[in-house]
Amino acid sequence: MVRSAFGPTREGDDFTRLVQPYLAGLGAHCYRMLGSSHDADDALQDALLRAWRGFHGFDASRALQPWLYKVATNACLDAIAKRSRRKLPSGPGETHGGPEPAWIEPYADQRLGLPDGYASPDARYEQREAVELAFVAALQHVTPRQRAVLILRDVLGFSANETAELVDTSPASVNSAVRRARQTVEKRLPVPSQLETIRSLGDERLREIARQFMDAFESGDVQTILAVLAEDVAFSMPEERTWCRGRDAVSRSWLMPSGPPRSLRYIQTRANGQLAFGVYRVEERSGQYLPLALDVVSLRGTLVVAVAAFRAPEIFSRFALPDRLPPAREGGVAQPVPDRRLLTPSAPAPRR
Repeated sequence: MVRSAFGPTREGDDFTRLVQPYLAGLGAHCYRMLGSSHDADDALQDALLRAWRGFHGFDASRALQPWLYKVATNACLDAIAKRSRRKLPSGPGETHGGPEPAWIEPYADQRLGLPDGYASPDARYEQREAVELAFVAALQHVTPRQRAVLILRDVLGFSANETAELVDTSPASVNSAVRRARQTVEKRLPVPSQLETIRSLGDERLREIARQFMDAFESGDVQTILAVLAEDVAFSMPEERTWCRGRDAVSRSWLMPSGPPRSLRYIQTRANGQLAFGVYRVEERSGQYLPLALDVVSLRGTLVVAVAAFRAPEIFSRFALPDRLPPAREGGVAQPVPDRRLLTPSAPAPRR
């Protein structure tokens, strides 16, 4: 990616070699700041271009990583300032709206490339934990500069002095901003996190839950679907600002299957460090299954406590999901589909 942008010059080769180890982390940083994988890609490219232009004057005795994060943070802050202001819906328990800002987009685990654990001893959140939907959504409820400070301090583990240098302010201002940001973010985060829940379940149990979920939806077994949903389960369609809470409400939502059994097919994937599924619906004319939505699932123990359905087939390629699945065989038996095993680290809407 960097090489194609800056060419095979000697300086370009040096820049590519030095920056490459940080690309995944910088991409995740831009995603946390912006809440959109598309916007994050644009901001990362802008940041790399800025870094390339300033690379010839970079002091080689300085640490490269902090400088790159400073450039990326500024690129994100500029992007936020330029884009139109979008209204945040109310949070859970408030009068209207749902748990996530309307523009939050999912982020493919394959793109993370982040190690398990904390970025440094000073970090408060694990790196994978800090890309969960709930965390990224909560970040959007603080001001952009507070968001930057919280990410730099609590996710990336920079000290107050280092963070002050990265955002061109004083350590006292950093401490004040991060304190306010923590108060806003932490009250919106579920406990435990999805990372903690998935670890407690273990891979085998998680595979069983995923298989039960897929089989129930593919066969149209509404009773089994309801049995795997928590009583206070939430369902949202972020792009359409559709949101509801409670098993009864969700049972009447777009999430629930309709029509004959086997009209839907599912492929398991991972998004934001969480369980996710590519959902396909049969096209009557060809019998092929075409992309419908990406469902990102949150668990509480073995029960589904939230489903965010991103009805955006164009994002399937980001998750290495096929653009269509073959027709079912005669008798309703589906043809083989790509491997669906768990990918480990890491007005009422119409019913589908």
